[in-house]
Amino acid sequence: MIWWNGEIPAIERLTLLGSNSMPAHLGIEFVDCGEDWVKARMPVDHRTHQPFGRLHGGASVALAETIGSMGGAMVVDPAKFVTVGLEINANHLRPVREGWVYATARPEALGRTTHVWSIRIEDEAGKLVCISRLTLAVIPVDRK
Repeated sequence: MIWWNGEIPAIERLTLLGSNSMPAHLGIEFVDCGEDWVKARMPVDHRTHQPFGRLHGGASVALAETIGSMGGAMVVDPAKFVTVGLEINANHLRPVREGWVYATARPEALGRTTHVWSIRIEDEAGKLVCISRLTLAVIPVDRK
């Protein structure tokens, strides 16, 4: 198990942490969590569309960074460290016009000062929409 306190994080808490910031504006909700992964969903609607009615690539990246950053935050001692995005990339592979997309984040490397997370975003049929990699910096709380 990768989680800091040895327990799988509470899904309600993960969603609540973003309730006054971008995740709430985009409708991102955490839906499941396992021993080494976390899953969230985001609606494909007027909030997340680009002007031509498809899922905006930037919304996919926001979903990827949200879920990867939250995963990273749940791995470190919150009294001592925070995780912040250092670099993110994404390949947008398939359009989505409506419904929900689901992102699953898993760590590739959990180092002392950096984490690397892979995030797969799929549509409701399980088809790959976007694949992203997020690098997080682990910094002391007093430096944030």
